[in-house]
Amino acid sequence: MFQFLISSWRAGLRGRSFLGVFLLGVALVGVAYLSASFSPRQPQTVALDVGLSGLRFSLVLFAILLVQELVGREIERRAVVLTLSYPVARAFYLLGRYFGVLALAGVATLILALLLWIAVMASGLHYEQQFAVQLGLPFWLAVFGVWLDVAVVAAFTLWIATLSTVTMLPLVLGALFAIAARALGAVFEYVEGGANGQDALAAQFGSVLALVRWLLPDLSRLDWRGWPMYGLAPDTQALALGVLAALLYAGAMLGLAIHAFSRREFS
Repeated sequence: MFQFLISSWRAGLRGRSFLGVFLLGVALVGVAYLSASFSPRQPQTVALDVGLSGLRFSLVLFAILLVQELVGREIERRAVVLTLSYPVARAFYLLGRYFGVLALAGVATLILALLLWIAVMASGLHYEQQFAVQLGLPFWLAVFGVWLDVAVVAAFTLWIATLSTVTMLPLVLGALFAIAARALGAVFEYVEGGANGQDALAAQFGSVLALVRWLLPDLSRLDWRGWPMYGLAPDTQALALGVLAALLYAGAMLGLAIHAFSRREFS
């Protein structure tokens, strides 16, 4: 497994995806810095909010592209046949590729988060906010939540790549999954709150959403930006459950990917 992780690391660094998405992330950090000028009262808070959103967007895109490049295209081009000709379990191949993607995403996360930290610090240098942002442990916990979010999306995309015979399907479904899973919490909250008095709507879609809750993870549980932005520390139990749910879902997706890949015939 380790050799596949190393090869994924090298291939990812040489590929255009790493450079392209990394430059996109740097540009979004720059946008976060510029956005601070639109809020004279809370410039650092605005910069941090925009920056964390840009961080997730660029890292999710990075992970999806890497999975497609390292697994999807190898399957499409039948290059995986040569790899599987060695006496190595197929599960080790997939796990090596997956953890290689996570390692590359982790490096990109650290670099972009450090750039964001500098951008937030440089925002509003001559203005003291009423609620100061917290760029210590709360900030890095929020960044860890983004990386964990990316890990779940990457696991789902890997599963789709092992099933797909269409080139673009992992990219499209991975992106849709990232959007839907992040919006799930807000939708549940809206419907469970009575849908602004529309009881019929809540009753109609309540059962459907209850089923969706079991099929998709609520990635909004990993969004802990309220702590560094406003000092609203997440509940410890809710934080632990969010992490556990993300790990279990990613593990389930990896299990499905290994099962599908083990049964797939390559001619």
